[in-house]
Amino acid sequence: MTKYRILATSVATLVFVAVFQAIVLHRLGLSWAISMADSLISNLILAMICSVLISIFHNYQPRDTTRLFRLFIGIFFALAYMFILEWLLPLAFPNEIHYHDFINQSLPIRFFICFLILAFITLSLWIWTSLSDQQEIENRKAEADNLNKEAELVQLRQQLQPHFLFNSLNSINALIGSRPVEARKMTQQLSDFLRGTLKMENQAILLLEEFDHLKRYLEIEKVRFGNRLQIDFYVEPDSLAVKIPALLLQPLVENAIKFGLYGIAEAVKISLTAAIEGGFLVVSITNPFDSSMQQAGRGAGFGLSSIERRIQLIFGRNDLLTTSKSEGIFTAQLKIPIQK
Repeated sequence: MTKYRILATSVATLVFVAVFQAIVLHRLGLSWAISMADSLISNLILAMICSVLISIFHNYQPRDTTRLFRLFIGIFFALAYMFILEWLLPLAFPNEIHYHDFINQSLPIRFFICFLILAFITLSLWIWTSLSDQQEIENRKAEADNLNKEAELVQLRQQLQPHFLFNSLNSINALIGSRPVEARKMTQQLSDFLRGTLKMENQAILLLEEFDHLKRYLEIEKVRFGNRLQIDFYVEPDSLAVKIPALLLQPLVENAIKFGLYGIAEAVKISLTAAIEGGFLVVSITNPFDSSMQQAGRGAGFGLSSIERRIQLIFGRNDLLTTSKSEGIFTAQLKIPIQK
């Protein structure tokens, strides 16, 4: 459709210029027959020269190092146009001596007009090609940045999974001898969890689906810690339909369990809240910590830093994950922009 539009515009422009030139030539004293013939021949030749020039620059666009080439090729085609008219126009009206003199006198003006038109076409093609090249460079750069981000996200995910997997396998190994039934149960739960993890690679999923996957993880952890691990969920129903990056909450909960239960013998309550606030899905995870053992400082380890880096890569912001400590409670708050 675009090609037809360009062709129609070019034909309309050629007809307009031909008619306008014929009127000008007639007002300069030439007959209508000579004026129309001169305009038609000269503009057809000019159109063919422009087509040749466009074809040349379509296949070869000189760069900044060959700027003079653009000038020389414009002068060359303008001279060729002038010589063609000087030879061809008198053949159309061989007996019109007055018209022959007019041709000779108008050749410099015809040369100058042709050169300006060719210069405009050359400059336009150069600008268009430069903009196209720049856009292509930007597209390649954006594609490379996306690939780098995806590679880094995959690397972060690969670093987190073995961390949890090794802990689970060690727990299974510890249960095999004393509690084989629970060891088999934990093995099956671990298998279900990893299967679900593979299905959700690099996806945006509903918070409801993330919670379902998170519950499979918590079932494994409850086998490890028994009644010592207590999890409370406070979730607004509307927030369950919000989409978030897959497997974003599990490392936060794992971090809370690791630094909330390790070193503490009694039961520990970890709370998770989710609500929509000001265009964000706000998820808060709290766990107790022993300030004398500096558990909070350990809580801001690889798990939190990896999540912070991941959301920075996805959303382009570094203020979406915050942590705070108050009266023996460590809180990690995650804000996810709601995509409309």
